[in-house]
Amino acid sequence: MASPEPLLCKEPVEDYQSLKEKDAQQAEKEYYRTLKNHRVFLATFAAVLGNFSFGFALVYTSPVIPALETSLVLSLRLTEATASWFGSVFTLGVAAGGLVTMYLNDYLGRKLSIMFSAVPSVIGYLFMTSAQGTWMLLVGRLLTGFAGGVTSASIPVYISEISHPGVRGALGSCPQIMSVLGALFLYALGLVVPWRWLAVAGLVPVLLMIALLSFMPDSPRFLVSKGKEEKALDSLIWLRGAHAEYWREYEEIKDSFSEQSRPISWKEIKQPYIWKPLAITLLMRFLQQLSGVTPILVYLQVIFNSTEVILEPQYDAVIVGAVRLASVVVATFSMDKVGRKILLYISAIIMLASNLTLGFYIHLIPQYSHNSSAIMVNSSSHEGLATSWTSVLTVIPLIATMVFIVGYAIGWGPVTWLLMAEILPLKARGTVSGLCVLVSWLTAFVLTKVFLLVKAEYGLEVPYFFFGAVCIVNLIFTFFIPETKARSLEQIESYFRTGQKSFIESSHHLK
Repeated sequence: MASPEPLLCKEPVEDYQSLKEKDAQQAEKEYYRTLKNHRVFLATFAAVLGNFSFGFALVYTSPVIPALETSLVLSLRLTEATASWFGSVFTLGVAAGGLVTMYLNDYLGRKLSIMFSAVPSVIGYLFMTSAQGTWMLLVGRLLTGFAGGVTSASIPVYISEISHPGVRGALGSCPQIMSVLGALFLYALGLVVPWRWLAVAGLVPVLLMIALLSFMPDSPRFLVSKGKEEKALDSLIWLRGAHAEYWREYEEIKDSFSEQSRPISWKEIKQPYIWKPLAITLLMRFLQQLSGVTPILVYLQVIFNSTEVILEPQYDAVIVGAVRLASVVVATFSMDKVGRKILLYISAIIMLASNLTLGFYIHLIPQYSHNSSAIMVNSSSHEGLATSWTSVLTVIPLIATMVFIVGYAIGWGPVTWLLMAEILPLKARGTVSGLCVLVSWLTAFVLTKVFLLVKAEYGLEVPYFFFGAVCIVNLIFTFFIPETKARSLEQIESYFRTGQKSFIESSHHLK
């Protein structure tokens, strides 16, 4: 005879456990809702002024190269070879800055690393302002690039560690927004200001950044990692507010660090919770650069000169900068709603379409222009029609470039910066973020250095077809990236440690 079923079967136990999880999730959700975020926003703004300066310095060459190619001062006149160095040496500086920040992030801290970047930035701008020869221009570009490498590796980490899941997606896009805003400011200022005064203007955000950051706290997570628990608590209280229920978050930070108080070792890199996020971030930054964004931004006016767009190239550059800014703002408000992965998919598809469009346009337009000229010679009645069609066609490079910028700015631009700071474990975050910047900008250096040479030797369409092929790889790679929307940094790290997706499912309740 079968034994009777016990009164307390498994179902109520499971329901009880599920109820406990829901209560914990609801408590966490309510905690984030009650927080006052204005101080987090202020600290973020102070930090991302460094990104504004970076964006400004990155595209400094766009209006300056055309001006110096016709300079009356022979020692400042740029040839094709010196122009390629002027455009690319900045990325070498960024790579070097990222390498140094692997040390600075974990020893000086995130905030002091950002503040340190002001030193080479100011010196670099002074070199370019007072330049009497091309060597001074190159030194200035190298130093401002070095400063950009430091901020690229430290600012995303700082923002991710002072923010909470409720705002981290939006704030994680701020470095990209400010970088884009800095570039747009440079394009617009370049319409009315001589190139030396552009360098003077670059000093303003750097000095403002130093002034504001002096009053901001360091990352609570970094302070805990250095055993400065009292300062870490003070920092968290300042960021969350004295009346917030911050103790739970503080204990989570301490518990996360207690498991990883020792520095990362080569042996530990073989562990999945280290090498998987490391591989994802490195490959993302590598593929981000291979999609072609840096040479396109650096040589934007050169590209528009070559494709004979309908407007003056400098005005086209301003339009592209404005479109880029609007796209990043849209991505900022979408990231915590639709998630990171869907934006990466959409971004890669848009960039692929625009790169192929530009590639085929550049490849086919010379033949069309030749045929149009023949028509104009052989039949004056067709002259107006040919001219009209040529004018219409010259809009294509501008539109395709704007579409590319939109695609990049809604996904592979801001999301890669955010994911770098999100998925890396705490003990490796400072070091590996510097390594990511190093890999990313060494790739950018190679691309910007060879871009003009490939253009001269094989045609401008060749780089665009290459960038299009990379976008296909980006689409495939996105499949292997985990979704981090609405997860705390500790939950994300737990996922890579255990390989379990329970935190992904449970976190949907936090949306």
